[in-house]
Amino acid sequence: MASSREQIAERLAAVGYVADRDLPVALQLMEMLSRPLLLEGEAGVGKTEVAKALAAVHGTKLIRLQCYEGLDQSTALYEWNYQRQLLAIRAREAVGGDADEVERDIFSERFLLERPLLAAIRRNDRPVLLIDEIDRADEEFEAFLLELLSDFQVSIPELGIVKASSIPRVVLTSNSTRELSDALRRRCLYHYVDYPDVERETRIILARVPGIGPTLAGQLAHMVNSLREEELRKVPGVAETLDWAAALVGFDVKSLHDDPEAVYETLQCLLKTQEDCARLTREVAARLLGKVA
Repeated sequence: MASSREQIAERLAAVGYVADRDLPVALQLMEMLSRPLLLEGEAGVGKTEVAKALAAVHGTKLIRLQCYEGLDQSTALYEWNYQRQLLAIRAREAVGGDADEVERDIFSERFLLERPLLAAIRRNDRPVLLIDEIDRADEEFEAFLLELLSDFQVSIPELGIVKASSIPRVVLTSNSTRELSDALRRRCLYHYVDYPDVERETRIILARVPGIGPTLAGQLAHMVNSLREEELRKVPGVAETLDWAAALVGFDVKSLHDDPEAVYETLQCLLKTQEDCARLTREVAARLLGKVA
């Protein structure tokens, strides 16, 4: 990746990601030190998009591991194709195959199912490995992951040690639903991804929503910024802003002041709970719209 903050920001913008001021430095350090990057922040602020943009910038594959409670090593690393193994065993039995030879065959590469972690370390082109929402996995899996990220090799009992063909660029994201271990934090570089300010969100809208004008994009960014200051149960993220922008473009709205009714009716693109829908009355929407130039 390019050496200066400005060049990195430009390359990210060229693939549709408008970075905050400090993210390019974090990505530069990630490249220099070959360290994983932990991105923390509220849901919807664009953490996952960083990994997608990074893969696009480098022209490499994005491999994603979505974490969840109960995620185990086999699901994340590899599994054997048991159905194909069973069919192979029956076929060999039918012709009287040697037992040892059958065992060697069914635990060979052709029956191995790569899962994201193994797939990432076996590629030659330095993929981007996205470990999404690591805070949703349990502490046991986190400990296993820490060992993998330290050595970039895994042991498959039937095949032996598999070492990384190349060290992937690793991005971990966390919504802070639980505290991550100090050991994992020490292993990673860290960057907090916050909600964008009005200027950056305007640029994001212009970059991601075809056909939108700068006036409407700026108004949307201002109104969403004001909405985030309300007491909402689920604060709208950037993805919701983009949905709202696309909806208004679809209704041929050029300015929020031209059609307040359409503005109010499409606010459902931003609101995700019944409680928030009830709180954002027409009067509240009018008040927020009044702050928009």
